Amino acid sequence: MKAIQIRATGGPEVLELAELPIPQPGAGQVLLRVEAIGVNFIEAYFRKGQYKSTLPLTPGSEAAGIVEEIGPSVSGFAIGDAVASTSVIGSYAEYALVPAAQLVKVPDGLSPEKAAAAMLQGMTAHYLAHSTWPLKQGETALIHAGAGGTGLLLTQMAVRIGARVITTVSTPEKAELSREAGASDVILYTEQDFAAETKRLTGGRGVDVVYDSVGKTTFEGSLSCLRPRGLLALFGGSSGAVPPVDPIQLSSKGSLFLTRPTLWHYISTREELEWRAGEVLKWVASGELKLRMEHVYALEDAPQAHADLESRKTTGKILLEP
Repeated sequence: MKAIQIRATGGPEVLELAELPIPQPGAGQVLLRVEAIGVNFIEAYFRKGQYKSTLPLTPGSEAAGIVEEIGPSVSGFAIGDAVASTSVIGSYAEYALVPAAQLVKVPDGLSPEKAAAAMLQGMTAHYLAHSTWPLKQGETALIHAGAGGTGLLLTQMAVRIGARVITTVSTPEKAELSREAGASDVILYTEQDFAAETKRLTGGRGVDVVYDSVGKTTFEGSLSCLRPRGLLALFGGSSGAVPPVDPIQLSSKGSLFLTRPTLWHYISTREELEWRAGEVLKWVASGELKLRMEHVYALEDAPQAHADLESRKTTGKILLEP
């Protein structure tokens, strides 16, 4: 089978197309014939060596496709089922292994492209809006990277709940996308001080919650955007890691809360995985939740996909197809 391999850490050019044997499912595993692959910043972190892994590595974890083969001790799935997961082992490939416990069925009529695009970013948006800070009608949220894949989905979920959404974006084109998703106010951080503008938009009060996937360049400003006892949910670091924080800073800015959540702790049980994935895929299938996935690359073009992702040339979800 064709697969992407990383033999040495570095830039997008280290993503090499290779010919590998098709893996065999072990106990509790399913062999997935991959039809669509989600591309995420975490794969870039592994590629660059920010996250450590044994090399050579076939990157990726998010994919949708068809059950090709079932290993021992697997129940609830049959060969030919349309499925998706954020725990596909080495998803940048034509075939990949998935722990059956982390696999969900795709609703009838939902394409593998939409299923793959919805899983990680959709469930991330779901846990942020429904669990990390369970938004309530009338609350106000600031969402950084408002035109990114997660940002667009999180905006839609927040508006669905009845919250007011303020977003930050880099260009007027991205601002329009964010407004289409439901943002009431969009800040061009390339032209405005987003913290000062957020305070102005909230009459000096600040927002109830900041959802921040950017990290290093936004962290200090994000804290300054919050109302007393508000929460900063730092769920990513696309601009780099945040320096060490003195907790007294949280006190001086209003007894603030800070959390660094990750999806895996919010789908740690089968019940929670099925709840989040079930709602996200149902909303996508019904059209209630709209995906943006203009950027689909062939598997061998993974280096270009990574280059475009990191240069912020894209909006919405990036996909690879074998």
